[in-house]
Amino acid sequence: MCGIAGWLDKNIDLSEKTDILKKMSDSIKSRGPDESGKYIKKDVALLHRRLAVIDIENGKQPMSTILEGEKYTIVYNGELYNTDEIRKELKEKGFGFSTNSDTEVVLKAYCCYKEKCVEKLNGIFAFCVYEENEKRLFMCRDRIGVKPLFYHIYNGGIIFGSEIKAILNSGMIKPVIDEKGLNEIFFLGPARSSGYGIFKGIEELIPGEYAIYENGCLNKVQYFRLTAKEYELSEEETIEKMRFLLTDAIERQLVSDVPMCFFLSGGLDSSIICQTAANYNKKHRKENITTYSVEYVDNKKYFQKNIFQPNADYEYIDLMVNSTGSNHNEVILDNKDVMYALYPSVTARDLPGYVDIDSSLLLFCREIKKKYTVALSGECADELFAGYPWYHNKEILFEECFPWSREQSVRRKILKKGLLPRGEEYVKERYLDTVNATDKLKSDSKIDARMREMFMLNFYWFMQCLLDRKDRCSMFSGLEVRVPFCDYRLVETAYNMPWQIKAYAGREKGIIRKAFENILPNDICYRKKSPYPKTHNPVYMKLCSEKVLELLSDKTRRISALLDIESVKELIEHPNDLKSPWYGQLMRAPQIMAYIIQLDYWFENYNVDIEI
Repeated sequence: MCGIAGWLDKNIDLSEKTDILKKMSDSIKSRGPDESGKYIKKDVALLHRRLAVIDIENGKQPMSTILEGEKYTIVYNGELYNTDEIRKELKEKGFGFSTNSDTEVVLKAYCCYKEKCVEKLNGIFAFCVYEENEKRLFMCRDRIGVKPLFYHIYNGGIIFGSEIKAILNSGMIKPVIDEKGLNEIFFLGPARSSGYGIFKGIEELIPGEYAIYENGCLNKVQYFRLTAKEYELSEEETIEKMRFLLTDAIERQLVSDVPMCFFLSGGLDSSIICQTAANYNKKHRKENITTYSVEYVDNKKYFQKNIFQPNADYEYIDLMVNSTGSNHNEVILDNKDVMYALYPSVTARDLPGYVDIDSSLLLFCREIKKKYTVALSGECADELFAGYPWYHNKEILFEECFPWSREQSVRRKILKKGLLPRGEEYVKERYLDTVNATDKLKSDSKIDARMREMFMLNFYWFMQCLLDRKDRCSMFSGLEVRVPFCDYRLVETAYNMPWQIKAYAGREKGIIRKAFENILPNDICYRKKSPYPKTHNPVYMKLCSEKVLELLSDKTRRISALLDIESVKELIEHPNDLKSPWYGQLMRAPQIMAYIIQLDYWFENYNVDIEI
């Protein structure tokens, strides 16, 4: 994994912008702490920060090759999981290779197939290829959107980067937020509309999209979209296919030339990955895997069961450690550290985010990075295989709203009166945009048609928020985290799987449980869904509340002009009066306070101008 950035401009001599280009590169150094590379000509600059994982000696970037008189240069961030198959195919077409890196495979696949190369790639990636003679830039993002790629286009040029900060550091765009951006932050956040970078003038390629920049124009193509197809497999065949696809996805992602470990929560998803990897290692490598879990000081003391989090993790973690024989490590986070890490987690995302769910992951990854460079994690199974309660609650299922943020009353309440009058309408429009774009079959039952809509809502919203979080918070420490459930073959199959098969035996992720019931301990396989662990310690609410009151007492801060201070104080005094979470199952009163802290830090430290 790496960080990439670049700049094309026909009117500026970029070879004279070395100080600015260095600043852009340095801003994403955390993504690639091992090496830096650059390709700079008068009208183009390609920048690369490398986190060395595969072919450490020979995988340096930017990487160039010449074919039929044209020079192609690539900057690439990602991992390709079918490298061997594509390399073999290209060799049969006469291409030679001087490295073992997937970067060279992607580069030469583009040379051979041009934009159609994307149809062959299975992996998580964002990359750009520049054709020197044609002055043509090809930009691409993986099908699922695991790896980010932002850009700013202006008259005469384009700037791109793995992170927004690289673009801002060019000095060609100011950090401005308008009414649309404020609606995103206050009424949709921490989610954001696909392709939208919140800052005015900054966009992002959406999952499964490529773009060609040529002659001052950017043309975008969505090469991957969720398409409805008749499902032809029986229940038994589906069980076999799920076991094969997921096992294959996990085993493909065990390739690394640097140390690798595994996130283990004791839940179904991480347990499948850890058990599959442990079985593979015992057979092929004769070594135990290493696992990591996260916990908070005094969480066992304050944990309370609820519909979203029915039981604690630690008993199940012990069960999986015994089953896999892993070398296990528990990282216990102090609540004060989690609160103060809210600030660097904004820097990691360049935006206010998923508050302590971000900051705790950032601290967790920082600890893992002391010994490991690559980890595997169980993200996205819930979105693809109906793991969340809102898939199974008939009272919620057919509501015309985002199920993780069903109403905006608390969001409206904390805002200054009269501010963002179209906020609720904006949310409804974004919801309908997604639902109306859902591909269905005439033969779909009412429940299957709605489940397709729910799949799209989860895929393009909730899941993207989690992938943003995982990429930024891990790469901020130079830790590559792979997500096997995001294999596009699994995604396509899950989209077309009838509800009665997906919810096998009436359970969330029922088909996955059935597929792995003879591989996992029974108590793990049929454990009720439990989310990423958060702190339950009241000291966290106390710390965040005190900080918020301090910030809002300073009338010079931008946040003071946006929030209704008395309503915020009321929420602090009566946190249990909050009827529904701000976002998902994890953002309640303490997290709303944390979100205000992040908003303030973002406005002030990014020097954001507000246009309303």
